[in-house]
Amino acid sequence: MLKTVLRVCVTLIIGFVSGILGWILGALIGGNYAEQFVFNAVRGYEATGQVGSILGALLGLVLGWRFLIKRKKSSP
Repeated sequence: MLKTVLRVCVTLIIGFVSGILGWILGALIGGNYAEQFVFNAVRGYEATGQVGSILGALLGLVLGWRFLIKRKKSSP
């Protein structure tokens, strides 16, 4: 039980950290290359930062879940 709770917490932390990294990467891309991009009533680095945060968090949660929770159990 404790192992499962720890895996879920680590998966959520991975999702949060990857969301932050996606936010930073999206803002850097938006500030330099996508100045006319509009999302959620904002433009440029703010919009691409939001998209990067969403995509980063989703990717981090899926990969964290895949590698930590959905492991194949080895046969004894």
